[in-house]
Amino acid sequence: MRRTLPVLTVVAAILVIWYLAAFWMNSTWVLDQAARADREVGFAELVSATMTQERPVVAAPHQVAVALWDGVFGHAITSKRSFVYHGWITLEATLWGFALGIVLGVGLAVAIVHSRAVDMSVMPWAVISQTVPIVALAPMIVVVANAVGIEDRLVPKAIISAYLSYFPVLVSMVSGLRSPNVMQLDLLKTYGASRAQVFWKLRVPASLPYFFASLKVAIAASLIGAIVGELPTGAINGLGARMLIGSQFGQPLIMWAALFAAAILAGALILVVGAIQRAADRRMGVAQ
Repeated sequence: MRRTLPVLTVVAAILVIWYLAAFWMNSTWVLDQAARADREVGFAELVSATMTQERPVVAAPHQVAVALWDGVFGHAITSKRSFVYHGWITLEATLWGFALGIVLGVGLAVAIVHSRAVDMSVMPWAVISQTVPIVALAPMIVVVANAVGIEDRLVPKAIISAYLSYFPVLVSMVSGLRSPNVMQLDLLKTYGASRAQVFWKLRVPASLPYFFASLKVAIAASLIGAIVGELPTGAINGLGARMLIGSQFGQPLIMWAALFAAAILAGALILVVGAIQRAADRRMGVAQ
């Protein structure tokens, strides 16, 4: 109870603020319609109208919940109106980009730790790469992919996901691989350990906490990249495409529901990464 009470308090505060925002933002349209009809609107009627609009500026929490439930359970999972169907398409690009980001991030981190030249040349460019807005870079990636003959829309989405996910892995792995102190390194040298043995016996185990912490950030970033990547590709499938369709065709409830579906998917992926981390910790005998 002590652990859940603070969480429930925060959730309750968010819901209250959300409902107040929905009432405030949606009341303008209700009052405008009443003024056009030259009639007065009571407070109770105003509250009811702002909470039940078909095209609200800010959807009320219960409206989002209903739209999300309908999108998940109201259609067959193979239906183009199902969030499960669209979520799987987004998830596929997310996982491919996540895997590519891990390979790229870990590979660069190993090279940086073992080479002063790579450290001085690659790391600054890696930092600079994250200053480029992804919304500006995503269309360029799509154009280049089309120019080289890549017609599969999964590939540019995976590249965009990898672009966002590799950096936290890179930074954390560099810190983790460098975390062993001088005394630990000198001890292995006195035992005659080779450079490869120092890497596998000391640096890699020391970097695992950093690695798993970065994965939780990277998987969320990868999902964001997959969603952003669906926008310039002209995709009609995927959670990002559902958000775009809801915005373009005046269906804000679909847009809000797709947004929360993406948030739930991100939370589930982070939980999976956490479960893998706990399994790895038990395998290595780390105290929980």
